[in-house]
Formats: sequence, C-alpha cells, structure tokens
Amino acid sequence: MTIWRPDPTKLRRPAYLSLADQIARAIGNGQLENGAQLPTHRRMAEDLALSVQTVSRAYEELIRRGLISGETGRGTFVKSQRREPAPPYLPERPSDVIDLSILKPVCEPLHVDHMKRALAWLAENLPPSAALSFRPNVVFPRHREVAAEWLRACGLEAAPANVSVTNGATSGMTVALMSAAPPGSTVATEAIAHHTLVPLASYLGLKLVGLATDEEGLLPDALERACLASAIRAVFVQPSVVNPMASLMGSERRAALAEVARRHDIAIIENDVLGPLVADRPPPVAAYAPERTLYITSFTKITVPGLRIGYLVAPDRFVAAVANRHLVSNWMATAIMTEIATHWVTDGTAAELVDWQREALHRRHRIAAEVLNGIAYRSHPESLHLWLPLTCRWSEDAFVAHARLQGVGIAPGSSFRTTAADDNPAARISVGSTTEEELRRGLGTIANLLAADPEPALLVI
Repeated sequence: MTIWRPDPTKLRRPAYLSLADQIARAIGNGQLENGAQLPTHRRMAEDLALSVQTVSRAYEELIRRGLISGETGRGTFVKSQRREPAPPYLPERPSDVIDLSILKPVCEPLHVDHMKRALAWLAENLPPSAALSFRPNVVFPRHREVAAEWLRACGLEAAPANVSVTNGATSGMTVALMSAAPPGSTVATEAIAHHTLVPLASYLGLKLVGLATDEEGLLPDALERACLASAIRAVFVQPSVVNPMASLMGSERRAALAEVARRHDIAIIENDVLGPLVADRPPPVAAYAPERTLYITSFTKITVPGLRIGYLVAPDRFVAAVANRHLVSNWMATAIMTEIATHWVTDGTAAELVDWQREALHRRHRIAAEVLNGIAYRSHPESLHLWLPLTCRWSEDAFVAHARLQGVGIAPGSSFRTTAADDNPAARISVGSTTEEELRRGLGTIANLLAADPEPALLVI
C-alpha cells in the first residue's frame, strides 16, 4: 500500500499552516485513514526540509482541529473521524454571531405579513383534496397548469404533464439523481458545486467527478474528456449564479454543454433555484436540450424561506421514473404549501416578492463593494452570496476559525469542493442572511482579517 506523504512543492507561508492543511485534506479525502501513524516530527522535518519546530506547530494545529492525537511513547495518529460531513453553515445562530454562513434570501417583516395573509386566505379557500387526498394525481393537476406559467417566467416552456411539484430543490435534486443515474454510475459536476451533492451522491451509491470551470462555470471540453474517459450517466450543473462562485453561464456555453451531453447521450440535471430572480440571463440549459434535461427550480430562496415548494421538469423519457422515485422518497409535496405557491403565482405575489428580493440584493452588493473595496471577490448583483478567494497567507480553516472567534460565521470553500485538490482556498459569504447593518459590520471584520497576518486561532477562556 502506498504511504501518503505531503508534497513539499505545495508548501506556502506560513509553512506550518500549509503543512497542516495538506495533512487535513489527506485525512478528509481518505488518503490518510483513521488510525494511520504520522512520521515523527524529526522525520517529517527531514523529508520536507523544514525545521522540527515548524512540523511541531503543524501537528499542534491538527490536534487543535481534532484531526490527530499524540500518544506518549507511541507516536502521532490520525483520529477516527465522523463520516457525516459538516454543513457549511452554523447549525444554530448564537446571539453574539453575525451569521453570514447560510444561504438565505433577504427577509423583512413584510415576508411574515405575506405568509400570514396567505394562511388566512387558505383558511377560507382550502380545497378538500388538499386536506383529504392521498393521491398526487388528484391533488396536483391544477397546480401543474399554474407551474407551467411560472416556468415560462424562468425561460422554459414545459407541458404540465412533465412537471412534478416537490418539497423544494433538495427533494427535486434527490429525485432527479435517482431517476437519471442508477446506483454505481458516475455523475459529473463542477469542481466547486452544491454542498449537499457530495453526501447525496454517496448515499445514493453514485460516483461524483468534479470538472474544471472558468468564470462562466463548467467547461464543455472538460465534460467531453470525462465522457470519453469513463461512462458518465449525467451531469449536474448550476449555471445561473446560485453556484458557490456566483458564475453566470452565457448562452453559447449552455448550448455547447447541451451538445456534449447530446453527443454522449447523458442526462443533464439543472439546478436553477433562483429562476426569474436573475434578470437578463440566457434561457435555462433545459431550453437547449429539453429531451434530456431534468430542470429544478423552487420558491424558497426567492420569496419566503418557509415556502418549501419547487418544480421538477422531466423530459418524456424520465417522467415515469421521476413519478415513481418521488413517490417512494416523498410520496408527494405538501399540498397546503403547494396551494399557497399556486395562489401567489396566480395573484402576482410571487413575482412581486421576486422583484423586491432583486432590489434588496442590489443594495446588499453595493454594501459589499464599498466595504470590500480593493479586495478581489466574485459575485453577481442578484446572487445571495459572494465567493472570497483567500491569499496564500491564510488557510481556509484558520480564516473561518478567526472570523468565528471575532463574531462572524462564514462557510469554508471546502464544503463545496467535489475534488480532492484544494489549491485555491476560499470562503462563501452570504449577503442576505442578516440585516444590512450587521452585513456591513461582518464584512468589515472580514476585510480587517484579510489585512492582518495570520495567527493561531487561540480560544481564550
């Protein structure tokens, strides 16, 4: 068995943090297994032409992160790691933390007022089938007709019979993957992708291949090479700003991806949860390859977070598979929430909330541009977040830990990576998850951290 060793050519200053990060990645991707013994401090120092003190500091940093343990007289060993991945966001928001880690739309009291009015309307207009029926085909025909209207606002023409109502985008993703890629098959996606995709693929028994991207997103040539190298069954893409790097894919790129998929007869799964929020965007990839694209959109991130309803559009070849897999994984979407979504599409509330959200995000991004002036980052005026590349002085873990100690929660870039390579540390920062005043203060803390020299994240008690 090959014994993993750090790559001295990839060490950056400060060397102890860079070494610690290399070892942490090797543990995370399984190159260093639970219980594996690390070289002694002196042996590691000799192998990498570092000082023993530098290696000792790297090991101390890994012990602080809970990744390794030192046993007197025996050596240093990789600790047993939990198998479940940690979410990129804080599970709960402590009162003293500005939470920029979770991807949320901007919300104000008007959103609660809209939901209260919708519930009052529902109390007077609830159809008996929404409360009493077990059969999706009885509950949803009218809702699919209205869904087709909303999908036209997303740039997609779809027959109502090809639309499934889902409990949001995560439900749609699960059903789409189950329908397009049987267990044991391979799915391609961006190298930096949806944070739930890696664990979801694992749970479904799928192999995930992360592919190269540029400022527009997934490269067609990378998908072409992947299809030639292995039996790819589907490609998962997020072409319209919701991807971690906030990239907007142009029309020519979308058409090129569709052509590669058609040439190799693979399915496309398109996550377009922001839908009409992104103004002046090209049509969805599904419009270029309707015969093979499973298209996902939802209301959660563009209207009110509690409206956990979405649409999954499937081509004819996948309609039966989608219906069956939706039945076994969800049975059907929550009828009461579907009634509210349908009502809001019909009376214009959904479009009104989308327009409101767009303007609110424009204000948030103006704040970011002001506070982060001179700092390179990636964003879009209608994205819910920004992507912040970190300088070689900072490791992701150290930067996220320092931000947290200073009262700001952000998401590490590693949560979105689908490949083992980690040469470009970064962080995702939500702009919609808190108030404008807190966003300004939180971004100010981040700007100050970037201007400072890295320090160990010591916890003072």
